[in-house]
Amino acid sequence: MEENVCMAPSSLRLGSYKSNPSGRSTPRSSPTFRRLNSTRNPGREARSYAGCIQWFRSNRLVCWLLLITLWAYLGFYLQSRWAHDHNKDEFLGFSGDPRNSLMDAEQKVRRDLLADDSLVAVNNGTNKTQVYSDRNFDVILAKKGNGVSSKKKRSKRARRNLRKIRGKSKATMNFENGDKKEEELEILLKNSTYGLLVGPFGSVEDRVLEWSPERWSGTCDRNGNFARLVWSRRLVLVFHELSMTGAPITMMELATELLSCGATVSAVVLSKKGGLMSELARRKIKVIEDRADLSFKTAMKADLVIAGSAVCASWIDQYIAHFPAGGSQIAWWIMENRREYFDRAKLVLDRVKMLIFLSELQSKQWLSWCQEENIKLRSRPALVPLAVNDELAFVAGIPCSLNTPSASPEKMLEKRQLLRNAVRKEMGLTDNDMLVMSLSSINAGKGQLLLLESAGLMIDQDRLQIDSEVKNTLDIRRDQSTLAVKHHLRGLLQKSTNVDTSSTGLGLSTSVNGTNAVSINSGHRRRKMLSDSKRTQEQVLKILIGSVGSKSNKIPYVKGILRFLSQHTKLSQSILWTPATTRVTSLYSAADVYVMNSQGIGETFGRVTVEAMAFGLPVLGTDAGGTKEIVEHNVVGLLHSTGHSGTRVLAENLRFLLKNPSARKQMGMEGRKMVERKYLKRHMYERFVEVISRCMGSK
Repeated sequence: MEENVCMAPSSLRLGSYKSNPSGRSTPRSSPTFRRLNSTRNPGREARSYAGCIQWFRSNRLVCWLLLITLWAYLGFYLQSRWAHDHNKDEFLGFSGDPRNSLMDAEQKVRRDLLADDSLVAVNNGTNKTQVYSDRNFDVILAKKGNGVSSKKKRSKRARRNLRKIRGKSKATMNFENGDKKEEELEILLKNSTYGLLVGPFGSVEDRVLEWSPERWSGTCDRNGNFARLVWSRRLVLVFHELSMTGAPITMMELATELLSCGATVSAVVLSKKGGLMSELARRKIKVIEDRADLSFKTAMKADLVIAGSAVCASWIDQYIAHFPAGGSQIAWWIMENRREYFDRAKLVLDRVKMLIFLSELQSKQWLSWCQEENIKLRSRPALVPLAVNDELAFVAGIPCSLNTPSASPEKMLEKRQLLRNAVRKEMGLTDNDMLVMSLSSINAGKGQLLLLESAGLMIDQDRLQIDSEVKNTLDIRRDQSTLAVKHHLRGLLQKSTNVDTSSTGLGLSTSVNGTNAVSINSGHRRRKMLSDSKRTQEQVLKILIGSVGSKSNKIPYVKGILRFLSQHTKLSQSILWTPATTRVTSLYSAADVYVMNSQGIGETFGRVTVEAMAFGLPVLGTDAGGTKEIVEHNVVGLLHSTGHSGTRVLAENLRFLLKNPSARKQMGMEGRKMVERKYLKRHMYERFVEVISRCMGSK
């Protein structure tokens, strides 16, 4: 019975079964199965494959671009990891050796020690110790250990020493640097015996000129050869320090110009001594914190490395030791001219691509030293003098890239005169005052004390001349008429109006024959002449000295100047001081004469010299160095010899310009024309085109 119950399957249900996702079985011959699997026929699959091939053929360019983009991204990613990852062995997959971690820790400690070398040198306070400390750290950086245990011990010892150095020397450095600046400012603010502290006048510049250099980050001429040459290039600039002096400011302006022309710029700062770090940040100049491995990696990938001082010799030596082929990409812009700097740099002079000098005399001097030491340079040195930047030329009224229809050179000349009047008013000067200015770091090499001695000689000689003439007047025979005495004294007063002295007025009372009293102060006309003479004598000569508070100042030398002024109170009444600043257009506008009194072998070039000439100031300079090349005697200024022998000549030159305003004006005009011919920014970068072409043309 049960066997009869089993029925055969219907013919409609014949065929195999396949389970669907719900768990039910669907016959392959059923409509549902055919509907669900209708796309899986060979013809349709062939057509779909052919369509993909056809789409790829029609869009081959897009596909290749996608592949190239992915490949480039992968390459940049790997290169970035290699460049910025300190643990290369782990990145490459060879991190099994435990010595690698010890070596990395040791290198990190050595970099920290190298970064603190300036702190150690500050404690000693001498340049000689600075050189030795640099050499010691060079040895530490290049030294290699023999065993793991010794490295581990040195690493722990280095860490302990590093903590002590950071705790003590950093506090010492901050105290000494702050103490230097505050000591100068405090002395000048609290004791008027040494003169008057004025400035800075940045707010006055902004108000009068209605323009600020902070609004500009670069003035590149995109159509010029320099811009086309550096566009998309990678450059590394090496600063030896960040003081507000010629070399660091020039390197900062070069970096700004390169950035505005489309180059990628990185800065290596060997010593953060100075106040330009905030200015570098404002100009968006990237500063590499590490001066060792990271700076070497960045320089290796750069198209050109420009070192801006002979002091960069230690970094160049270490870089070439790290990367032997790196010397072929270094252009060394040497801005010093003393033998001590040559001795510091001579070991690597023949290993760089090119040397750059500022003046002919400097170039000849260094080449003669190279011959003495049998040093053969790799290429002919280049000559790139410094120049007046566009910001100063704009305010001086010289045509430049910053001029607009509303700020033409003629308009800027008018505003500069307004700026002059405003600044001189704040200084307490009158139209009769001749302001003599000297802007530089205060040290023996700049000769500020000799300048004051010259001014003192000038005042003393004039006072002696007046005293002798007055004595001759008093010795006139008693029988001489009173009228003759009056005429003689009147001529003496007229003559003395052109003589500078900071003494108070001369109050003379003379009796003739015991009865006829002749008093200079009697009579309205004579009183007026005496008051005019008194005002002229007290305010004709003023001397402005900067830069107070600069970290390049030598405190013992500053104290020597203050002692000299305390002994010459008459002279100190004519002295003005101004703090260190980069806003100098107001000072140049207010001045009448500029003094470049560099001693020894003279100034290497003297950037401030051409800046003063751009503002129409005659220059009184020493007959040495780059000043001799720039200042044509009796044309744009007057020259005198170095040392104490030149103080009397400088005093005579001061007296000549004091008595001859027309000569001051004529020399200033000639100096301005010379700047327009030779020392503008475009002239400097035209010379740089040749340098960069030679350096990057064949490495």
